[in-house]
Amino acid sequence: MKILETTDLTAVHALRRAVFIEEQGVSEAEEWDDLDAQAIHLLALEGETPLGTARLFVEGATGKIGRVCVDRAARGTGLGKALIREGCTRLAALGCARVTLGAQVQAMPFYESLGFCVCGPVYDDAGIPHREMEKALLP
Repeated sequence: MKILETTDLTAVHALRRAVFIEEQGVSEAEEWDDLDAQAIHLLALEGETPLGTARLFVEGATGKIGRVCVDRAARGTGLGKALIREGCTRLAALGCARVTLGAQVQAMPFYESLGFCVCGPVYDDAGIPHREMEKALLP
């Protein structure tokens, strides 16, 4: 398994389409935004097969991780944790002191297991309840 940065969004978009649009029922209008062009995209591969993705942003000393998804066949393998850890490592290397993310409420225990803490109320994102979470990054 390798996780790399990519500017070719073909596999990234295919994964997000399968997970967010097809599985979770997010509308295309809500999934596709103009932020992809500004983001750092991570792609997890097993051989040549794309299995997971996440996108990163840097806003001053704060990093943001979003659009995290793992192909159904790779869930439960630790790939999601590896993607989040890699995102945190890359954001720390870019000078971020903390990282935030909008977690689906049902996924909060996953993020808590990686050291994230809730820092906001429940809000609706594409019809799915979310909460903001954050984590301090070690220098």
